Amino acid sequence: MNLFNEFYSRDTSKKVKAVKRACAENGKFMGTYPAYGYRRDPLDKHHLVIDEETAPVVRRIFEMRASGMGFHAIAVALNEEGIQPPGVLYYQRKGQSDPRRVNHKWADQTVKNMVRNEVYIGNMVQGKSGTLSYKSRKLVNKSEDEWIRVEGTHKAIISRELWDTVASIGKKKVRKSTPSDGCKSIFTGLVYCADCGFKMRNHIEKFTYKDGRPGRYSSFICGNYSRSGRGACTIHTIYETVLNQLVLEDIREKARFAEYDPDRLMGEILRLKEKESHTRLFSYEQELKSSLARISDLERLMQNLYEDKCTGSIPQTVFQTLMQKYEAERAEKAEAVPELERKVRAHLENQVDTDRWLEIIRRYTEISELDETILFELVDRIEVGDTQKVNGQRICEVKVYYRYVGNVDGALAQKRGQDYGEAI
Repeated sequence: MNLFNEFYSRDTSKKVKAVKRACAENGKFMGTYPAYGYRRDPLDKHHLVIDEETAPVVRRIFEMRASGMGFHAIAVALNEEGIQPPGVLYYQRKGQSDPRRVNHKWADQTVKNMVRNEVYIGNMVQGKSGTLSYKSRKLVNKSEDEWIRVEGTHKAIISRELWDTVASIGKKKVRKSTPSDGCKSIFTGLVYCADCGFKMRNHIEKFTYKDGRPGRYSSFICGNYSRSGRGACTIHTIYETVLNQLVLEDIREKARFAEYDPDRLMGEILRLKEKESHTRLFSYEQELKSSLARISDLERLMQNLYEDKCTGSIPQTVFQTLMQKYEAERAEKAEAVPELERKVRAHLENQVDTDRWLEIIRRYTEISELDETILFELVDRIEVGDTQKVNGQRICEVKVYYRYVGNVDGALAQKRGQDYGEAI
């Protein structure tokens, strides 16, 4: 009886998990509590609708993060304004006292989890954790490739552009320490050495004017040089005022080109990107095709090997050795396939990325001053070359790499040449 009871429990657990997984794969919400900013649809408990009371708070959190604010600073700002955190609000709406032994305030981790949750762009991501077996209720986190992701299941609270901006800040791991005089640089986390690839550090020099007023110079130097000296790299220094002027002029130039003739500029960018990535894309496609073919061959070999073992054509030891070898190679190839598919898709999405970049850059034709929000929305990285003396002047090359399209100076150079030829 105990054995049959265990079989019954295991079978019931498999059926329940299969039903829940099928619902999740269809984009149905299977959680207990909707994400902050959403509520259950009164007509369908598996569908989410926007909560108009809390959605503005979600948008504000993403906007603060997009401006470069850290998780702790955002939490402090929300607490100072008296905005109720998700847990407190949940019990308030139910008319119950909060039984949790917490401080009932916004925390860094709460903000971090929110800005990394795809639910706010209309995607449903479920199955992030589960139990090891039907005998244990202990939850364990699953790897990302096991998550169930369905796009466009409900209305988004924030735009895709804002999500991408926040995600890019997370990837850069921007940490802005406050200088002694309280003046932070808007370029921190975006400037890189063109030669060694290290992030450049913000360096502050203080001085005093003749009339006694305090002054300061803000510059960037190679982090590798700052840490290890000339044996690692050279200083690659550039003043922040100069960098600000160069980047501002570059953004204005790109915006004017995008406004003047977007179709031609898009064509040049696509041609430039395709030229640079054609070889790489062909390599990825060939590697993907080869991996899929090899996986199919290995599965066929494993099947034939098992049949030979059943008929007694090969010894058990040979069977085990070859099976382990084939399975290890098949698992290795199968693990590489998703990443190769992602790379191929990324190279095929150039058109969409270029459209998105043109739409964003055209907003800044009349820009007069840079701030963190503009930089994080537009710029992926800025590379500063080493300073050289040419005809008695100090010159260094600065390249601005934009989100979605990278460095487009090559495309603009082609367009300038065409315009010049037409003028002649």
